Amino acid sequence: MAKQTQRRRKPVRKPAGRSPGPRTQTRATRRPAPTKSKNSRLAGLLVLGVVLVAVGLLVAKVSQRGTSNARSGPTAPFVGGDLHSLVADPATPGRLYVGGHQGVAISTDSAHTWRPVHSLDNADAMGWAFVGGTIWQGGHPGVHRSSDGLNFNGSNAHLLATDIHSLGAGKGVVYAGSPRIGVMASTDNGATWDVRSSEAGRSFMGQILVDPADDNHVVAPDMSAGAVESRDGGRSWHRLGDLPGAMWVSWVASDPAKLIVSGPGKARLSTDGGAHFNALSVPTGASVVEASPTDANLLFAARLSGTHATVWVSRDAGQHWQRP
Repeated sequence: MAKQTQRRRKPVRKPAGRSPGPRTQTRATRRPAPTKSKNSRLAGLLVLGVVLVAVGLLVAKVSQRGTSNARSGPTAPFVGGDLHSLVADPATPGRLYVGGHQGVAISTDSAHTWRPVHSLDNADAMGWAFVGGTIWQGGHPGVHRSSDGLNFNGSNAHLLATDIHSLGAGKGVVYAGSPRIGVMASTDNGATWDVRSSEAGRSFMGQILVDPADDNHVVAPDMSAGAVESRDGGRSWHRLGDLPGAMWVSWVASDPAKLIVSGPGKARLSTDGGAHFNALSVPTGASVVEASPTDANLLFAARLSGTHATVWVSRDAGQHWQRP
């Protein structure tokens, strides 16, 4: 009998890759979780938003404080496009004011650091007077007064003219120079004024010096004639020295025999009350030189650098100068 051969059946292979279960699963149920990079981007945007808000608040605050504060620095006081004054407070050692057309700054440490005096923004600070415990400042808007040295208020009620380019005070009198009216004087703390000269005073600018021993002896800076002097209470004047365009006058240690006259880039020193003058060495470009009211060796000088004042100090009567 012939042998019957059996055919081997090949095993049936099931399709791979499919898992049992219903086919109703949708794409929505298989959405991947947020990646780490996406979370980082969201956090970065949040931080950026916080920073932008903070910057906006800072800019708004600076704008409200005024232009002078935005550009002032502790060692570079903002004064604007002109430098008019640098004055030492005779009643408070170490306190100085520097002023110009748009800004005024105060130092309480002999010019080492400065801060703006916002109550004198745009006051065009030219003249200064120290009347008892009150500080007077004069400029194009008129006179401002302060009892604390920081908060100044307008005081023009009784002035004969409100364009005040020069100021000075003695024990019983305040002098003011105006291009509109000449030289004025008040003997009752500004309640009333009288004209001492309608010719002199129209080109005065800066500090008027009043002799501590004689209210009738006055020295003033005249932009046309140079330093000028009066010995009859401002009624008549004569010229001192040969420095035209004088912007500032100062007595060394409050001594009327020792007079410094300064103008753009130069200064003169007299040790005999203005009879004779010698050149005083000053920093390049300095236009205002102020002497300490109490220390004969301590001098200050300032020049305009852009819209800020650069201030130097000399502790050896002008032989050497340095930035504080």
